[in-house]
Amino acid sequence: MAGRPFRARRHRSGARLMLEDAAPPRPDMEDGLLLAEAEYILPLRWAADDGLAELTQYLRKLAGWIRVTVVDGSPPELFAAHGRAWQGLVRQLPPNPANGRNGKAAGVMTGVQASSAEFLVLADDDVRYTLPALSRLVGLLGEADLVRPQNFFLRWPWHARWDTARSLLNRAFGSDYPGTLAVRKSVLDATGGYDGNVLFENLELIRTVEAAGGRQVRADDLYVGRIPPATGHFRGQRVRQAYDSLAQPGRLAVELSLLPVFAWAARRPSRWVPLLLAAMGAAEAGRRRHRGAAVFPATSALWAPCWLLERAACSWLAVGQRLAGGVNYAGRRMPRAGTSFRRLRRRYRALRLSASTTRRPTMATSETNKPAAGTVVACPNGPLLLRGDVEILTETGEPVPRSRKTVALCRCGASSIKPYCDGTHKLIGFTTGTASGAAAPSREEA
Repeated sequence: MAGRPFRARRHRSGARLMLEDAAPPRPDMEDGLLLAEAEYILPLRWAADDGLAELTQYLRKLAGWIRVTVVDGSPPELFAAHGRAWQGLVRQLPPNPANGRNGKAAGVMTGVQASSAEFLVLADDDVRYTLPALSRLVGLLGEADLVRPQNFFLRWPWHARWDTARSLLNRAFGSDYPGTLAVRKSVLDATGGYDGNVLFENLELIRTVEAAGGRQVRADDLYVGRIPPATGHFRGQRVRQAYDSLAQPGRLAVELSLLPVFAWAARRPSRWVPLLLAAMGAAEAGRRRHRGAAVFPATSALWAPCWLLERAACSWLAVGQRLAGGVNYAGRRMPRAGTSFRRLRRRYRALRLSASTTRRPTMATSETNKPAAGTVVACPNGPLLLRGDVEILTETGEPVPRSRKTVALCRCGASSIKPYCDGTHKLIGFTTGTASGAAAPSREEA
C-alpha cells in the first residue's frame, strides 16, 4: 500500500483527520513514536569522573532514541570535560541555583524550564533505560500526568541486596520511590515547578502533581535498571534516606517504633522468630507483586531484617539531626524533608478546580455529554500530535495499527514509518515555514 493516502474515519462525534501520501507503519515500531517529541533530563553533580566512559556509552545509545539534556552541576573542570565527551550527543546546561538548595531538584527544574517537549523523562545518572521500557514509560503519559516506574539493580553486590529489601517492603505495602519519573511539562509549568528546598524531592514532585489535580500512574510492573552505588556511598546514605521519612509522619512513627520492639524482642530470643519471618514474608510478597521475581533475586527478601534493624537505628538519628538543624546534603543543611500534601492542596486549589473542568475524556463518558473525540496539536517544526478517539484508515478503509490514544504523525513527509513520525524531521532541519522559521503551537479541535 506504499504511496496510498490515508484518511481518518468520521466518528459519531464528527472527528476527522486527512493524511496524504502515507504508508502503513510496521506494527513493532509504534512503541517508539512518541519519543520523537519527548525529552530526557538527567541532573548530574560529580566530584570525580570515574564513571564517565560508562555514562557516555549510555548517553550515546540514549541519544539515538530521545533528545537528552544533562544539567551538570559539576566543578568547572569536570563540566568542561563532560562537554568535550558529550559534544553532539546531548545538550549540557549548568543548573540554575534559584531553583532550590537541593541540587537534584534544581537540575530537574532547570531542564524542565529549558525544554520545549511536553513529555519529560527525569532520571538520575545511575538509571539505565532500555528502549522498550522508555517507550512504554512515555506512552503511559498519554493518559497520565506523572508515571512512576520501578527500579531494580543491574548488579548485585551485598549492599544492593540490602537496599533492595527496602524496595520490596515498599512494594508490599504500596509502591517504591524510584530514581526516575516521567511527567508532563504543562503540569509543572502550571504549578511553577516544585519546591527545591526539601530533601525528598521525588515525593515532593509526586505530591505537587497530584495536589494540582494531576493523575499519577504507578507502573509497578515497568522495571528500569540502575547501577548500584559504591559501598562507601551506600553507607553514607543510611541516615539521609531515613531522614526522608520525616516527610511521611505515619511512616516515621512506624519506623521509630521499631527500636523499642527490637529491644523488647532482645529480652527473649524466641520473640525474634516471628519478627524475622514477618519481615521476610512481607518482602517476599513485595518481590512477587507484578512479576517482580523476574528482576529481584530470591535472596533479596532475606535481607529485610537487616534493613529494618538499620532503619530502627537511623530513624532516631534522623530525628536528632532534625532537632540539630537538618541533615547535611552536598555541604548544605536541609531542614525540611518535604511539604505536606494538605499544604500543597491548599496551595494549588485553584489549579485543581480548573483541572476538574478540563479532565481528559474517558471511555465511560456518556454519549450525551461526550466531549470532542480528539485534538490535533501541531508541534513547532515537528509532527502532529493526535490525541483521542480518532481512527486512522488507509485509502481502502483498512485501519492503521494503533495502541495508544496519543500518537505522533509525520508532517515533514520524510518518515520511514508514515503516517507516524520517526524523528527524521530533526535530521533534515524541517521547519513549518513561518516568517520566523518556526511555527508557534496551534491547536485545532478535531
